[in-house]
Amino acid sequence: MEEVEQAQAYAEADFSEPNTRFLELYQEHFEGASITGRVLDLGCGPAEIAFAMVAAFPECEVVGVDGADAMIEPARIRKARGEDVGCERISLVVENVPFDTLEGAPFDVIISNSLLHHLHEPVVHWETVKAMGRPGTRVFVVDLFRPGSREEAKSLVEQYAVGQPDVLRQDFYNSLLAAFRPEEIAAQLERAGLDGFEVRTVSDRHVLIAGVL
Repeated sequence: MEEVEQAQAYAEADFSEPNTRFLELYQEHFEGASITGRVLDLGCGPAEIAFAMVAAFPECEVVGVDGADAMIEPARIRKARGEDVGCERISLVVENVPFDTLEGAPFDVIISNSLLHHLHEPVVHWETVKAMGRPGTRVFVVDLFRPGSREEAKSLVEQYAVGQPDVLRQDFYNSLLAAFRPEEIAAQLERAGLDGFEVRTVSDRHVLIAGVL
């Protein structure tokens, strides 16, 4: 998502509800555990989740990584303003997965939200998770999953992207078609040696993948 138009539309959209739900699902899965230590946010985009996380959990610091400079720029501007609680505990890095080293590694928590379906080779996601973590690192991922047909994908766009700019609607549709089925994700995890992770659907379009390294 290198296009400025895409990045601007994404940054201006209101994702507060799914971002809040992301943190709620994390705490549900890890039984109310607080988020502490160093957190790696893969595919952070404008870093909405990172800002929400440092505000809610004062004992964590977040390194947000995204491969698209245009997507991460709104987060840079927001951090520079210094108006958000805990924003000084966010670092932002432009980098493509996979990478073998990153300042702050190994991380205590690794998260990603809607990154997996952007990758042509999903194995690089799981290999990066393993490289950036350590035994005991909590891993929490939420992504779209592919519906059963193009008609179902179109119906989801009409239901959840009504009134959104055309670029977001098209991106949502393309993302649904590019996403992986839960059973495909389970197979990816098995090949990566992470088959102990939980994979379950948490909505009509989202799948949760979580576990401990």
